[in-house]
Amino acid sequence: MDLYATFDFDAFPVVVVAFTGSQATEENFRQYLNDLYEAYDRALPFAYLFDAQNAVLPGFKFQKMQAEWLKANESLMKKHCQGTAYHIPNSIIRTALKGIFALQKQPVPYKVAGDFQTAMQWCEDAVTSG
Repeated sequence: MDLYATFDFDAFPVVVVAFTGSQATEENFRQYLNDLYEAYDRALPFAYLFDAQNAVLPGFKFQKMQAEWLKANESLMKKHCQGTAYHIPNSIIRTALKGIFALQKQPVPYKVAGDFQTAMQWCEDAVTSG
């Protein structure tokens, strides 16, 4: 199975989730959603940085699954996640993110940035100010 995303905890409390460029499948997308829990298992404040520079457009089915995950985990997110930044240089992927948020509002503060360093700085600020 090709991974849909990788998780890097080296900069914790910022967790970098890098989309690999692999097309979403039922198996790899469910694995990605399950892997999102690892940061919450630490029960510490953190921020997610979703690096979508290599992302491919997920189908509507997967956008809906992501929205359902947000809805189901809203209280968990509000308890531990200080915010999420999205490094999205591609306008088509930014549109997909807007589609997900149209289905389910993002429950924590967020920032969409065109470059990685801006997204990282936003995450670091979110964790220190939260």
